[in-house]
Amino acid sequence: MKLKLDLHDIYRNGAEIDRALRSIIDEAVRKKAPLVEIIPGKGSGALKKHVLKFLDQKEIKALYHRVEKDSDNFGRVFVHFRWK
Repeated sequence: MKLKLDLHDIYRNGAEIDRALRSIIDEAVRKKAPLVEIIPGKGSGALKKHVLKFLDQKEIKALYHRVEKDSDNFGRVFVHFRWK
């Protein structure tokens, strides 16, 4: 199971972006999903930086295993979870 979050529609609203990110991370934890794909898009890179900064918060970082920046597509980030 892979969850997906496309941020193209809300890229100008920082608070809504944070809510959407928190929601998809919470859903992954609830469903024990192994992978979340976040699509900030290519653009200037500002939205991707926002996403990575959000994921780097201590309380969020404790919820996932690792973050992978897609080497084939600059506008995509994968968040991997490890469940026992």
